[in-house]
Amino acid sequence: MPVGKLFRRVYRLSWVAFFVLVLLEVTVGLPFAMYWVWLPALISLAILVGASARARRVQRRDPRDPVETEPPVRGRWAALNSPAERTPSHGTHGYGQTYAIDVLAEPAEGGRPGFRALWPLVRRNRDFPAFGEPLYAVADATVVHTEDRQRDHLSRNSLPAVLYLMLVEASLRDIAGVRKVFGNHVVLDLGDGVYAAYGHLQRGSVTVRPGDRVRAGRQIARCGNSGNSTEAHLHFQLMDGPDPDTAVGIPFRWRGIGVPANGEAFVVEKPAPDGMRTP
Repeated sequence: MPVGKLFRRVYRLSWVAFFVLVLLEVTVGLPFAMYWVWLPALISLAILVGASARARRVQRRDPRDPVETEPPVRGRWAALNSPAERTPSHGTHGYGQTYAIDVLAEPAEGGRPGFRALWPLVRRNRDFPAFGEPLYAVADATVVHTEDRQRDHLSRNSLPAVLYLMLVEASLRDIAGVRKVFGNHVVLDLGDGVYAAYGHLQRGSVTVRPGDRVRAGRQIARCGNSGNSTEAHLHFQLMDGPDPDTAVGIPFRWRGIGVPANGEAFVVEKPAPDGMRTP
């Protein structure tokens, strides 16, 4: 097993053990004075957290040239957390996210609900134009992984909701692993050691299964708000392996668009021909 993945598994198990010890103290009176239990546990936890954080930030020093693909969306969208502004774009190399990008549907200027300081705390997904929008294969590919059973939660686009997401929910999702971070997702094998991951998909919207061959432009899912997400959007990235837990990010360019910067709107008008699904 790769060292980084091993560290992350032990890290998650350590947090589970820590919460169990806290529960025992609260429910049956396990005394904090039992330093011979707590001190080694806390020291081990600190070491593992540091080692896990270090492992999450490992990135090759000679990144590959950008891989050009078709865009995964159609219509007018805007970019957020773009690698055109910084890398790693999401603040971590973990889960192969070095060059990941988030895109939000914005049919017209101001066409989606804005951020609110206090109220409403949350919004329904159908208030966001990205929710339910079709997503497309960016190249001829083989489907290697799908997940679409997780619920689409309400938005977190107010200050209290974002703080809750950052301080509580995001940490718990990270402990649970990539499945809870990406939410419903699809991974495609584009060939030549390049894999595309689509995250935060709508529950029940994935139209492909592992082993399927898809053509560029084939609809594979719909945009949702599952996983570690503030509002309905698509998280897209290229990586050098099928497992985001161990993969390294690969830079990309979308044909005819390049890499849109934060806040930059782009339009994809002409869809690629729909592909055929084969066994």
